[in-house]
Amino acid sequence: MEIKRDKYLNDLKIRMHSGMIKVITGIRRCGKTYLVFELFRKHLIESGIAPEQIVEVALDDEDNECLRDPKELSSYIRAKIKDDTIPYYVLLDEVQYAISDEELKGAGPPRLYGVLNGLLRKRNVDIYVTGSNSKLLSTDVMTEFRGRGDEVHIRPLSFAEFMQGYGGEPYRGWIEYSTFGGMPYLTYMQTIQQKMDYLTRLFRETYFKDIIERNKIARTQELEDLVDILASSVGSLTNPPKIGATFKSVVNSSISLHTIRSYIDYLIEAFLVQEAKRYNVKGRRYIGSPMKYYFEDVGLRNARLGFRQVEENHIMENIIYNELKMRGFSVDVGVVERREKRDGRDSRSQLEVDFVANLGPERYYIQSALQIPDAAKDAQEKASLLQIGDSFQKIVLVRDTIRRTRDNDGITTMSVYDFLLDPNSLGV
Repeated sequence: MEIKRDKYLNDLKIRMHSGMIKVITGIRRCGKTYLVFELFRKHLIESGIAPEQIVEVALDDEDNECLRDPKELSSYIRAKIKDDTIPYYVLLDEVQYAISDEELKGAGPPRLYGVLNGLLRKRNVDIYVTGSNSKLLSTDVMTEFRGRGDEVHIRPLSFAEFMQGYGGEPYRGWIEYSTFGGMPYLTYMQTIQQKMDYLTRLFRETYFKDIIERNKIARTQELEDLVDILASSVGSLTNPPKIGATFKSVVNSSISLHTIRSYIDYLIEAFLVQEAKRYNVKGRRYIGSPMKYYFEDVGLRNARLGFRQVEENHIMENIIYNELKMRGFSVDVGVVERREKRDGRDSRSQLEVDFVANLGPERYYIQSALQIPDAAKDAQEKASLLQIGDSFQKIVLVRDTIRRTRDNDGITTMSVYDFLLDPNSLGV
């Protein structure tokens, strides 16, 4: 069954003929090529664009090795553009193959940039390129096109996209998704062992290999240990000193704070993990360390731990974070201060709001709660939200199938399934 990926396809549609190079980035194997060369190409054909108006080049294909030379690529593309009065669409896959090692080392701006910039001057040419971290990390691909690049970041399948091809009830789909995540190729696999082996191999033979080669890491075991520590601490506040302490107590190894920070940066650049900063809601300022780290795909996170630590409450929090990011929100971890009298004395404590999600003028305060079995748990989950005095929506998401409700304090409680499956569940 075809997974539509309408969100990303629409992202490309609204950028058509913008005069910018559309740069599609994302973790390897998340579906960038499928989006551009299948879904977007199909859209162009259905819109009346003739096949000869679409110039496609897969630069990672050995048959196109000669086209990795920017001069040869330019000649090839220009030879395909035979009429200045009709639009042409240039689709380049794995564009990093056309950037030389010398250019990567800072010898000068990539010649490829000049080639594509020259094509844009023809005004009837619309350019789309994909980049991954096989030889060059996607963030670097975007940097090379600064000023004329417009990024579309694609993620693994969301829960709603996953359910397009699942065919079962949402609660059963949730068990599958929260275990194996949303890497698209998994939809073709039938057995649990196949999925486990694929994700484990993908992490070891693709992502680790890319990061190690790109950053010339010699002590690779430290990188692996760091990823395992981050995977174990999803949903928990941490920082380099805490991670360093874990290395000493659990791994029985010493590692410098500089190395920890560098390795975390490498993982973020490779789109494997994401960093959520702490934000003081009332003080309207960022607090800094510690922070939370979430994985771009929960299946990859689980694979790193051998599928032995699938704590559903932390996995649910990670999935909600990914969904908010996919919808375009900037997402922080909220902190609010509560003042109360204890034994006749003023007492202060800090309460956490799982997510402060911002999109333009809109803001949402969101709590993730696996279950709310009684009034005490309900009060616990809402305690931080009640300390926020502004009028933005406050929401508690629970895994159970429940009816959406709104209490006297204006706090909405809804099922995480309804939140994930309805793109308008937050009203935006």
